[in-house]
Amino acid sequence: MQIQFREFDPFNVWMWVEFSTVPSEMEKQYVEELFTSWFFLGKLGGFNAESLQVQDVGLEVSYMVYDEDASEKTFVALMHNMGEFEYEGYWGRCWFDLGTSDAIALDILINSIRQLSQDYVTIEQLIIGGENDDWRVPGSNQPDFAMENDQN
Repeated sequence: MQIQFREFDPFNVWMWVEFSTVPSEMEKQYVEELFTSWFFLGKLGGFNAESLQVQDVGLEVSYMVYDEDASEKTFVALMHNMGEFEYEGYWGRCWFDLGTSDAIALDILINSIRQLSQDYVTIEQLIIGGENDDWRVPGSNQPDFAMENDQN
């Protein structure tokens, strides 16, 4: 599976998934559940690189003392919005406002999609950001609901 990064704006990013065949309803469900779960973790602040106390300790976490005060002093790292998944032929896409979540979120997403592709749904590539020549985003790269919110 190939991973490509294009022009990246965390507050307005499209993610593109190319399947090896036209995806079945079950394959669409797997992909959508992965992205939705990832987004909800981000919406709850799960991708805050300032608060990785367990990771920083290493492999030996037995009897680790978790510092709640240090965790409270970090900046919030929240995702803000997710559009609906769309499909056309071999492609699926979804729009995100990743807000202030940290880049670790993208690593976790990529790791998860790679495993999903190995075990359940063959995915040829994941494109993060920018445009897709095979399926252009009309207008300003924002989904309709985002433009409606700007007008209100």
